[in-house]
This record gives sequence, C-alpha cells and structure tokens, in this order.
Amino acid sequence: MAALYFEDVEVGATFAVGRRIVTESDLQQFAAISGDHHPIHTDDDFARKTPFGRRIAHGPFGIAIAIGLFGEIEEFQASSLAMVDVRDWSFRAPIYIGDELSLRFTVVGKRLTRSGKGIVDRQLVLLKSDGTVAQEGFSGLLIATRSQASKAS
Repeated sequence: MAALYFEDVEVGATFAVGRRIVTESDLQQFAAISGDHHPIHTDDDFARKTPFGRRIAHGPFGIAIAIGLFGEIEEFQASSLAMVDVRDWSFRAPIYIGDELSLRFTVVGKRLTRSGKGIVDRQLVLLKSDGTVAQEGFSGLLIATRSQASKAS
C-alpha cells in the first residue's frame, strides 16, 4: 500500500480496520497500567451484581484499542506523526471479555499548521462484531506533508 500524506487524504474518506478480541489479560494489564482496579473490571462476583452482569473493560481501554487499530492501517504508518487530541468521546455500549472489536474512521476535516504540517480530524467509531457501536469520538492526527517526507529521505 502506498503511504497517504496530508495532500492525499480527502475529507469524507472512510477506512476500516482490524479485528481485536478482548481478553482477560487485556483487562488485567490495563488495570495494572492505569491503576484503576475497580471491581467492575477485576472482580467477577462484584460485576455479576451490577446492571452489566459481568466485568466490563475500562472506558479508556476502548480509546486505546481504537488508536491501536488505527496504527495498523498501513497507508498512515509512514506519515502519522502524533495524535493531537481526543474529544467528544462517548461510551455507547459496554465492552466485555470476548468481544471482537474493529475500527471505522472517517476524515471529517483537515488543515495545515503554521509549521507546515497537516492535521487530519478523524471521527473514530469502535464497533463490536454485531455492528453495535461500543465507543466513538473525534481525534486529531498530526500528519506529514509530501514535502516534509521528501526532506526526511
């Protein structure tokens, strides 16, 4: 796949990527990294008594998975420089161990910075295998332009 740079990205373009199955280990590792050991994420007995009926993934876990799945899109690997924000993020449905997640994102805007780099605004939608939206929101991506890429070579 050819790399996509700022000039190549079109507003309205949509991309889809990946399948990621949530595991017990994922929840344990995320709890360890985040320090959030709330029993809704870590204790089966506690979680059974909640409206969810079982353990759920941490909210920010979904954001991390969405960003990780984005990183698998080959066309953006050479040009992506940094995530600049996450905004208007919504948690639509719980994420459970065993859920299979994928990412759909749409380019909703783009602009040049004063330094000549590009920012691509993305709407990210984290989906369960049955099509349910688990989480969604917006994130800006700092992306190289073709002229910057040629200077780096």
